[in-house]
Amino acid sequence: MGGILALILLGGGTLPALAQVKDGNPGRSGQTLDIKPLLAPNRATVFDFYSPYCPPCMVLAPLVEKLAARKPEVAFVKVNINRPDVKGIDWKSPLAQQYKIKSVPFFMVFNSQGKLAASGDEARKIVLDWLQKAGLLER
Repeated sequence: MGGILALILLGGGTLPALAQVKDGNPGRSGQTLDIKPLLAPNRATVFDFYSPYCPPCMVLAPLVEKLAARKPEVAFVKVNINRPDVKGIDWKSPLAQQYKIKSVPFFMVFNSQGKLAASGDEARKIVLDWLQKAGLLER
Protein backbone atom coordinates (compact mmCIF):
# COMPACT_ATOMS: atom_id res chain seq x y z
CA MET A 1 0.00 0.00 0.00
CA GLY A 2 1.39 3.44 -0.89
CA GLY A 3 2.73 5.51 1.99
CA ILE A 4 0.28 8.39 1.68
CA LEU A 5 -2.67 6.11 1.00
CA ALA A 6 -1.70 3.99 4.02
CA LEU A 7 -1.57 7.08 6.24
CA ILE A 8 -5.00 8.18 5.06
CA LEU A 9 -6.57 4.75 5.45
CA LEU A 10 -4.88 4.04 8.77
CA GLY A 11 -5.71 7.42 10.23
CA GLY A 12 -2.11 8.58 10.42
CA GLY A 13 -3.02 12.13 11.36
CA THR A 14 -2.62 15.21 9.26
CA LEU A 15 -0.50 14.95 6.18
CA PRO A 16 2.05 17.56 5.20
CA ALA A 17 1.49 19.03 1.77
CA LEU A 18 3.18 16.88 -0.83
CA ALA A 19 6.72 18.16 -1.02
CA GLN A 20 7.47 20.05 -4.18
CA VAL A 21 9.57 22.98 -5.25
CA LYS A 22 7.52 26.18 -5.18
CA ASP A 23 7.99 28.86 -7.84
CA GLY A 24 8.90 31.93 -5.83
CA ASN A 25 8.37 34.56 -8.50
CA PRO A 26 5.93 33.35 -11.17
CA GLY A 27 5.29 36.05 -13.73
CA ARG A 28 7.79 38.36 -12.00
CA SER A 29 11.10 36.78 -12.88
CA GLY A 30 14.08 39.07 -12.45
CA GLN A 31 12.14 41.64 -10.38
CA THR A 32 12.96 42.43 -6.76
CA LEU A 33 11.39 40.03 -4.32
CA ASP A 34 10.67 40.00 -0.60
CA ILE A 35 11.43 36.40 0.30
CA LYS A 36 10.19 36.63 3.90
CA PRO A 37 6.55 35.80 2.97
CA LEU A 38 7.83 32.71 1.15
CA LEU A 39 9.43 31.21 4.27
CA ALA A 40 7.64 28.04 5.35
CA PRO A 41 6.34 28.27 8.92
CA ASN A 42 8.15 25.89 11.29
CA ARG A 43 10.23 24.37 8.49
CA ALA A 44 13.64 25.12 7.06
CA THR A 45 13.39 26.85 3.68
CA VAL A 46 15.88 26.68 0.82
CA PHE A 47 15.83 29.32 -1.90
CA ASP A 48 17.37 28.25 -5.22
CA PHE A 49 18.16 31.33 -7.31
CA TYR A 50 18.74 30.26 -10.91
CA SER A 51 18.84 31.35 -14.53
CA PRO A 52 17.32 29.29 -17.35
CA TYR A 53 20.57 30.07 -19.22
CA CYS A 54 22.74 28.40 -16.55
CA PRO A 55 23.54 24.77 -17.51
CA PRO A 56 24.40 23.69 -13.93
CA CYS A 57 21.11 25.21 -12.74
CA MET A 58 19.19 23.19 -15.31
CA VAL A 59 21.02 19.99 -14.30
CA LEU A 60 20.31 20.59 -10.60
CA ALA A 61 16.62 21.53 -11.01
CA PRO A 62 15.22 17.99 -11.38
CA LEU A 63 17.53 16.75 -8.62
CA VAL A 64 16.25 19.45 -6.26
CA GLU A 65 12.68 18.41 -7.18
CA LYS A 66 13.50 14.82 -6.14
CA LEU A 67 15.23 16.05 -3.00
CA ALA A 68 12.15 18.06 -2.03
CA ALA A 69 10.07 14.88 -2.24
CA ARG A 70 12.53 13.12 0.08
CA LYS A 71 12.92 15.98 2.59
CA PRO A 72 9.36 17.11 3.47
CA GLU A 73 10.77 18.84 6.56
CA VAL A 74 12.40 21.38 4.22
CA ALA A 75 10.55 23.74 1.89
CA PHE A 76 12.22 24.48 -1.45
CA VAL A 77 11.58 27.65 -3.44
CA LYS A 78 13.05 28.31 -6.89
CA VAL A 79 13.59 31.92 -7.93
CA ASN A 80 14.39 32.96 -11.51
CA ILE A 81 16.86 35.86 -11.60
CA ASN A 82 16.32 36.52 -15.33
CA ARG A 83 14.03 39.20 -16.68
CA PRO A 84 11.90 37.73 -19.50
CA ASP A 85 13.53 39.78 -22.29
CA VAL A 86 17.15 39.01 -21.36
CA LYS A 87 18.99 36.17 -23.10
CA GLY A 88 21.88 34.76 -21.11
CA ILE A 89 22.37 34.98 -17.35
CA ASP A 90 20.87 38.29 -16.23
CA TRP A 91 23.46 39.54 -13.75
CA LYS A 92 21.99 43.06 -13.95
CA SER A 93 18.41 42.11 -13.11
CA PRO A 94 16.88 43.93 -10.13
CA LEU A 95 16.68 40.56 -8.33
CA ALA A 96 20.35 39.65 -8.92
CA GLN A 97 21.34 43.13 -7.75
CA GLN A 98 19.06 42.97 -4.69
CA TYR A 99 20.68 39.77 -3.39
CA LYS A 100 24.15 40.54 -4.80
CA ILE A 101 24.12 37.32 -6.82
CA LYS A 102 27.41 36.85 -8.65
CA SER A 103 27.08 33.15 -9.51
CA VAL A 104 24.25 30.70 -10.07
CA PRO A 105 22.92 28.46 -8.82
CA PHE A 106 22.84 30.57 -5.66
CA PHE A 107 21.23 29.11 -2.55
CA MET A 108 19.99 30.62 0.70
CA VAL A 109 19.06 28.32 3.60
CA PHE A 110 16.80 29.59 6.37
CA ASN A 111 16.20 27.64 9.58
CA SER A 112 12.75 26.75 10.89
CA GLN A 113 12.63 30.04 12.83
CA GLY A 114 13.09 32.03 9.61
CA LYS A 115 16.68 33.05 10.30
CA LEU A 116 19.28 32.92 7.53
CA ALA A 117 21.51 29.92 8.29
CA ALA A 118 23.68 29.90 5.15
CA SER A 119 23.98 31.51 1.75
CA GLY A 120 26.20 31.28 -1.31
CA ASP A 121 28.95 28.64 -1.23
CA GLU A 122 28.07 27.48 2.28
CA ALA A 123 24.40 26.96 1.36
CA ARG A 124 25.36 25.24 -1.93
CA LYS A 125 27.51 22.78 0.03
CA ILE A 126 24.55 21.99 2.31
CA VAL A 127 22.25 21.30 -0.65
CA LEU A 128 24.90 19.22 -2.45
CA ASP A 129 25.47 17.22 0.74
CA TRP A 130 21.73 16.53 1.04
CA LEU A 131 21.64 15.45 -2.61
CA GLN A 132 24.56 13.11 -2.06
CA LYS A 133 23.09 11.60 1.12
CA ALA A 134 19.78 11.08 -0.71
CA GLY A 135 21.65 9.14 -3.42
CA LEU A 136 20.75 11.73 -6.04
CA LEU A 137 24.25 13.02 -6.69
CA GLU A 138 27.64 11.35 -6.77
CA ARG A 139 30.76 13.23 -5.81
